[in-house]
Amino acid sequence: MDIRTGQGIDFHRLEEGLELWIGGVPISSDKGAVAHSDGDVLIHAICDAILGAAALGDIGFHFPNTDPRYKGIDSRILLTKCVELVMLKGYHLVNIDSTVCLETPKLAPHIDAIKESLSAVTGLEKSRIGVKATTTEKMGFTGRGEGIAAQAAVLIRSV
Repeated sequence: MDIRTGQGIDFHRLEEGLELWIGGVPISSDKGAVAHSDGDVLIHAICDAILGAAALGDIGFHFPNTDPRYKGIDSRILLTKCVELVMLKGYHLVNIDSTVCLETPKLAPHIDAIKESLSAVTGLEKSRIGVKATTTEKMGFTGRGEGIAAQAAVLIRSV
């Protein structure tokens, strides 16, 4: 049995008047992520973790922001494709652990919906998906409300 880990990280600027998507869930906020796609920082970090675990490069390699096909794309579609890519290499996901770094809005009320969304896309049971939220205590770009960051770690194993 081949067991591998992967980690991913993503950042996006925040600007007023844009939608905020986290883990495939729309989050009510005055600011949203600036991005070529829907800017779902959590899914992007998870995609990078999945691709990295299987040594398949990164999200930018597979879905470049210079390609008009990905303009405004729902990141759940990208995540579906990443899961399919690792399955084609003979692996399946075992679990996901992740952290979103954002000062406001608070994500605690949305965690269950985010886990449900990620479960629906990845096929993992919600009990195998960790989603945490933290702030930077008003320090740095996230603390000033200028941006959002997410980290993810995954475990995959051969089928």
